[in-house]
Amino acid sequence: MSFETARTDVFIVGSGPVGCTFARELIGAGRRVLMVDAGAALSQRPGEHLKNAYLYQRNLDLFSGVIRGHLNLLSVPPEQRPEVTLDPAAFQIDRKRYRGFVLNNQNPDQDPAVNLGAAAVSYGVGGMATHWTCATPRHHPQIERSPLLPDDEWERLYDAAERLLNTHVGAFEESIRHQLVREVLQGAYPDLPKPYEVQSLPLAVERRQDNPTLVRWSGADTVLGELADQVAGGADGALDLRPEHLCKRLVPTADGSRIAYAEVLDLRQSRTLRIEAEHFVVAANAYLTPQLLYASGIRPPALGRYMTEQPIAFCQIVLRQELVDGIVDDPRFAERVRTHRGSELHDPVPIPADDPEPNVWIPVSPDRPWHCQIHRDAFHYGDLAPNVDTRLIVDLRWFGIVEPNPDNRIAFSDRHTDTHDMPQPTFTFTLSPQDRDRQHAMMGDMLRAATALGGFLPGSEPCFVEPGLGLHVCGTTRMGDDPETSVVDIDSRVWDIDNLYLGGNNLIPRGTASNPTLTSVALAIRAARRLIGREK
Repeated sequence: MSFETARTDVFIVGSGPVGCTFARELIGAGRRVLMVDAGAALSQRPGEHLKNAYLYQRNLDLFSGVIRGHLNLLSVPPEQRPEVTLDPAAFQIDRKRYRGFVLNNQNPDQDPAVNLGAAAVSYGVGGMATHWTCATPRHHPQIERSPLLPDDEWERLYDAAERLLNTHVGAFEESIRHQLVREVLQGAYPDLPKPYEVQSLPLAVERRQDNPTLVRWSGADTVLGELADQVAGGADGALDLRPEHLCKRLVPTADGSRIAYAEVLDLRQSRTLRIEAEHFVVAANAYLTPQLLYASGIRPPALGRYMTEQPIAFCQIVLRQELVDGIVDDPRFAERVRTHRGSELHDPVPIPADDPEPNVWIPVSPDRPWHCQIHRDAFHYGDLAPNVDTRLIVDLRWFGIVEPNPDNRIAFSDRHTDTHDMPQPTFTFTLSPQDRDRQHAMMGDMLRAATALGGFLPGSEPCFVEPGLGLHVCGTTRMGDDPETSVVDIDSRVWDIDNLYLGGNNLIPRGTASNPTLTSVALAIRAARRLIGREK
């Protein structure tokens, strides 16, 4: 087979915040980067958060449909197994009869009882960061954070990651609903010590100066900074970003100690490229990163194993009437309420239509090993009841911890393929008795917060959501100090392959409850700098 060859200093698979962190660090050190993503460009500025559009800031609930439209389920058990022979000889003959299952990622090998039924990926420049919640808490140093790095290094890396993602705590401080929800919950949890008290949620967001009723949510473009402007303007520079280019495999050298080149399919023009580079980085999320390694014949013992995900307890409440009535008499809000009622004479709700949503959290702590978000955001679950004013609705999401277990895993088929003709993923995931006990305690804690705020919204009563729905799976190419139980070392370099680095939530080796993006960006900063240092 003939290939068109391209050469660069560093080749990066994946254009989400982690891949873009590698790119920014490496280009800042004088390297040229070629980055590919299997998905299309969704915005002129590469990787911009789609919720920055005016329409979705004025009507947040419309954005839920955008999220659903960008999620592709990974392993869907067919309702009935197809009546075809499964032995390898017959499979080639009967492949066309499978095609309907393959194209929909329907997987005849998937056991529904142990599936991550909601596990999904987003194909598009910017990845999940085109529609993420932008929550960027730091992981708890004892419960969630890996002890492989010293505390002082973690602090420096978190500082750098927060700058890259443009994290702020006070973007919603002036919101009436934010202050109301925070204070009610502070009263409901008076026993929580600092720094684990009810507080404002750290978010990768900044309120706009030209129109303070709007915000700018961070995306992968935020991480790229000026590089995103160069790509958007079509300027030739150190970053060559190619949408709709699928990396099919990484080809090692004869002795297996390095990657010689990457084989990439240009989905637009149906041509194959050979990408040669000094270093290769795969940051394609916790599902597609191990998939690419498997397709490349890179299969260390821990590949796909030790998978963790966050069980989620969820409900929506309608604020209690006395809390809403109290807004009118609160001197902090008097002027805004008076202005609102002067222009909206028949509005029974004293909250202005442009009042920002609440964004409150309760951090993970040793005796409360779950992460709590109390806010009003667009999700791909939790549809609103009709004829309920959305200003009165608050979402509660409690995220639990699952301890790593080598039997919880994502495996890949040598027989079936997915939408992109890559090895079909199959999940095996169960909770231990200890995991289940923690989740039921977590549910009880969520009910405590919910009853302090109001009554349950019809159709959004407390429940545990389908596994995988949180989209925070970790550990599938975990970091460690033992090649038998990890895929990468503490520099994020794949064991025994000198020039192959990984990035993403898949590196996080412990169970986590908090959102993992900030930690993954922190690890990518470290990996890029170590890569540069090893070159020197």
